[in-house]
Amino acid sequence: MSGMNMGRDVVLNEDAMETAPMRTVVVASADAGLRQRLRASLTGLRWQVREAAGGAEAMAQLEDSRSEALLVDSWLPDLEVGEFATVIRMLYPAMELLRVDGGADGGARSPRRHELLHSLREAQNASLNDTSVWATAPEAVPVAMMGAGLRAPMRVSSPMRRDFDPEESRTKDDEVRLDSARQALSVLMGRPEVARPAMQKEVMLPEMVGGSEPMRELARLIRLVAPRSTTVLIEGETGTGKEVVARALHRLSERAGKPFAVLNCAAIPEALLEAELFGHTRGAFTGAVQSRTGRIEAAHGGTLFLDEIGEMPMALQSKMLRFLECGELQRVGDNETMRVDVRVIAATHQPLEKLASSVGMERTFRLDLYHRLAVFPVEVPSLRDRMEDLSMLAEHFLEQMGQEMPRKKLTAEAMAKLHEHSWPGNVRELMHVLERGAILAGDRMEIGVDEIRLRRATRG
Repeated sequence: MSGMNMGRDVVLNEDAMETAPMRTVVVASADAGLRQRLRASLTGLRWQVREAAGGAEAMAQLEDSRSEALLVDSWLPDLEVGEFATVIRMLYPAMELLRVDGGADGGARSPRRHELLHSLREAQNASLNDTSVWATAPEAVPVAMMGAGLRAPMRVSSPMRRDFDPEESRTKDDEVRLDSARQALSVLMGRPEVARPAMQKEVMLPEMVGGSEPMRELARLIRLVAPRSTTVLIEGETGTGKEVVARALHRLSERAGKPFAVLNCAAIPEALLEAELFGHTRGAFTGAVQSRTGRIEAAHGGTLFLDEIGEMPMALQSKMLRFLECGELQRVGDNETMRVDVRVIAATHQPLEKLASSVGMERTFRLDLYHRLAVFPVEVPSLRDRMEDLSMLAEHFLEQMGQEMPRKKLTAEAMAKLHEHSWPGNVRELMHVLERGAILAGDRMEIGVDEIRLRRATRG
């Protein structure tokens, strides 16, 4: 009899699981791989998962759905996480907010919190190389940072019911507080018309070293365009770090878990560039003993970075334009076309618009290709335009070199000499000057003015 009852209980429990209502959770992270792992785990536990690559997208998801929980990564590309979490707790006091490390941030406690924590542990175990750390825990962020109009977030004493409607329980005081929270959120999302001085600080990207105005603007542009598949043209002098910008764009995009292929158009002979870019079949030309996948095809689903795009031959530019317009490519020696999903990011130190607008023999770049590449142009500032970042950059490079040799410092005289230079080679030149200085210093732990040997900008 007891066995029959136990079997009946199992059947009832299984039926209850099948009919249990799905709960909604929003997962906010710039890491597409992390979002995918959390989605797989939570979907198996009958959660409806909505993904967001940044804070602004997370807000849109929360407004469109009645979510029981929000999982937030330690870093967001568009918003400062601590301030974002504080506003979220005020706007949605009945929703649980969890960090990727499993820490809670006040508010309600989900009845199925153990499932959320289980999924977080599974996602972290699946990516042992993930070393992200919360630099600023939301509970440590003072509410005063949000402006004078904000107070402490509302608390609720009971878990959120599935039929809970925040609109039904709000008082006039709550509405005032929520209006302030929405206003603060609009500042975080980049709406200057309601900006408060305490919240206008831009959060720099990990790849970007320096806090100057040009670098803050560069970081802002990267955060804006990264989540899209828009073609980006990175312009800037040699040595400014254009590839660093390209990698940041890829890391913050939905394609972060896919390949990042790099092709330097100036480093490959013109006769081989087409085959290197589009691939070739066996016997397509002398020496083609086997078929080969091109860089475009290898980057399927990810990002293709074309460095020094201005060096691409005119004959190949027409094929590149065709690919950008229709997403199809044809291997050298093949009659069949294939469709490839690739985001293209190009970089150049040349004035492409001027070269494309020239007439006659001077025209070396197609104007239509330029317009297709420069959908969203981004200019990387030269070092002389952000000299206030020089000290920070020098410390950054010395710290990097300290991983292979004893960490050295610059004397005040050496630093002054660095500030007097015009830096035609930009950040790359600074890195080489410091490396040379560290070698010349020998066993001494300081790099003096004599070890700072600078090349002249021009030679007679």
